Amino acid sequence: MIPLIAANIEKSSRAARLRALVEQPEIVQMPGAHNAQAALQAQAAGFKALYLSGAAMSASMGLPDLGIISVDDVCFFVRQIVRAADLPVLVDGDTGYGEVLNVMQTVRAFEEAGAAAIQLEDQILPKKCGHLNDKRLATADDMARKVAAAAKARKEMLIVARTDAAASEGVEGAIKRANMYVDAGADVIFSEALTTPEMFHAFTSEVKAPLLANMTEFGRSPLLTATELQAIGYSIVIWPVSSLRVANKAQEELYASLARDGSAKSMLDRMQTREELYRTISYHDYESLDANIVQSIAPTQAFA
Repeated sequence: MIPLIAANIEKSSRAARLRALVEQPEIVQMPGAHNAQAALQAQAAGFKALYLSGAAMSASMGLPDLGIISVDDVCFFVRQIVRAADLPVLVDGDTGYGEVLNVMQTVRAFEEAGAAAIQLEDQILPKKCGHLNDKRLATADDMARKVAAAAKARKEMLIVARTDAAASEGVEGAIKRANMYVDAGADVIFSEALTTPEMFHAFTSEVKAPLLANMTEFGRSPLLTATELQAIGYSIVIWPVSSLRVANKAQEELYASLARDGSAKSMLDRMQTREELYRTISYHDYESLDANIVQSIAPTQAFA
């Protein structure tokens, strides 16, 4: 049923639900959802929480992930996703869109939009994807001040502090930063671009906070399964851009087919049917809210 029917909305806050999930022994699996349709499909697959990636948002807008998009841009994505799927969403806040006061405003804006958690990273602008070269870091003290400001500004959302220091300062430097961020008020530590299972193990041994692992494709980290990460001691795993990568590849193939054949017939077996789309977006549930609307019947014939 659709989320605008109040009886079907979870009464506890999204932040409280996410905190409860993180406290459970089982790892929280957070697929990336780059739009509301993806969020609905992830929810239908049984996921209990979602991740909203800055890289996915930027790419959706035809932009590189260099800290170009704004707080308002991100809030648009947050609102459409939480309106569609009443699941806790961890939202990528990049560097916080400025310094301490800007971070506080970002936290408030994200929380008002419906985010359950915000992720902040210790790069400086222009920031880069965590799996690219030549990332420039803020000082550990400056990042700790941002984390403290975020914790002060939030009502109840979780603060996820990401450190990109492993590439330039080694795992020991990244762990030192992580513990500073925990002391400053971070609820979860995101250890980015770790390159070996041993590095993942080092974080669980030395950092006394829930840990998040990023299993992005085509990056520097080995692609470990959720079960493997849980065994190491991680609390959250994200697949931030997977849905966008798959959707974009399918669209590329569709447009090539249209340009080549002048028709989409060869792609019919790759398409979500009209009935499947209507089921995903609860089309008939919306119709039932207004007695003046006769329930629509989706055509089922796909002409070859």
